[in-house]
Amino acid sequence: MDAVVFDLDGVLVDSETVWDEVRQAFATAHGGTWTPAATRAMQGMSTPEWGAYLVEEVGVRLSPEDAAAGVIEEMDRRYEAGPPVLPQAVDVVRAVAARWPVAIASSSPPSLIEAFLHATDLTGVVPVAVSSEAAGAGKPAPDVYLLACARLGVEPTRSAAVEDSTNGLRAALAAGMAVYAVPNPHFPPAPEVLAEVTVLRGLPDLLPALTLTRPGE
Repeated sequence: MDAVVFDLDGVLVDSETVWDEVRQAFATAHGGTWTPAATRAMQGMSTPEWGAYLVEEVGVRLSPEDAAAGVIEEMDRRYEAGPPVLPQAVDVVRAVAARWPVAIASSSPPSLIEAFLHATDLTGVVPVAVSSEAAGAGKPAPDVYLLACARLGVEPTRSAAVEDSTNGLRAALAAGMAVYAVPNPHFPPAPEVLAEVTVLRGLPDLLPALTLTRPGE
């Protein structure tokens, strides 16, 4: 195996519910009508994609750029006291990084990715951290995973991805990676997608699982 690429939201930080709460409140405050489908639809989207979704599908009465900027501003404020890092996430990343190059491939904007890396002192441990804003299409398209692997200088088919959501799992599968799922308890992935990946009970099970399999073979 050449590398391990982590998703951020739902894998390393318990932020999926925060994103959902912030988007719902923002949409309601700006003339939108929230539907249950909106939550799952926006998981994995790049910032321009979910900004447009808020306007076109939810009915927010702003431009997509202003809608996205308003939500991100509130998320930045929520992160001021520190991102909601999941238990043992930092230890797992450090343990994996001691054996393989690691990266982050996230749909979060760069400001939130940087906030996580600085708060956890992982900036020097994670040499590549990519937002889907820089990759083009968001998840379930494979773009962000392909870009992360390219920046690491590794082949996706020789690398592993760690994900929690349906769209994220589909993105990593589309990139041709070996995919490990840590299912999000708040938004469980689709069973048919979980059937295509290695399902872990929790993030601490990742390192033992990685040592038992060799992606690309």
